[in-house]
Amino acid sequence: QVQLVESGGGLVQPGGSLRLSCAASGFSLDDNAIGWFRQAPGKEREALLCISIYDGNKNYADSVKDRFTISRDKGNNTVYLQMNNLKPEDTAVYYCARTYYYCSGYVQRFEYWGQGTQVTVSS
Repeated sequence: QVQLVESGGGLVQPGGSLRLSCAASGFSLDDNAIGWFRQAPGKEREALLCISIYDGNKNYADSVKDRFTISRDKGNNTVYLQMNNLKPEDTAVYYCARTYYYCSGYVQRFEYWGQGTQVTVSS
C-alpha cells in the first residue's frame, strides 16, 4: 500500500542544518509529485517545496527560499528536504505528501501523508 515515512527531524541550534527524508513505498516517484509541508502549533499547514518530473521543483514559501532545497533519489524512492541556516520560526512538524503528476501548493490536492517529523530550532 502507499506509505510515506519521514525521518531526520530533531533539535538544532539556530543557524544549523538538517536533512529530512521522505521514504516512499507502494508507488513510483516517476508518476507522482512529492511535497514538503510544515505545521507549527496554532497555525495552518503550510506548503514549502514540491518536486515532480513533470514540472520540476517548486517553492511555495518565500520564508524558506535560498535556505531549503528539495531533491529526490529515484533508486531509493526517497525525497529529501535539505534545510540550512535554520531559524527558531522554522520550528514545526514537517510532513511529506503525495499528489499525482504535477506539484501544487494546496494541501487539499495531496491525498497521502506521512506521520510527520518534529523539527525544533532553539539555543
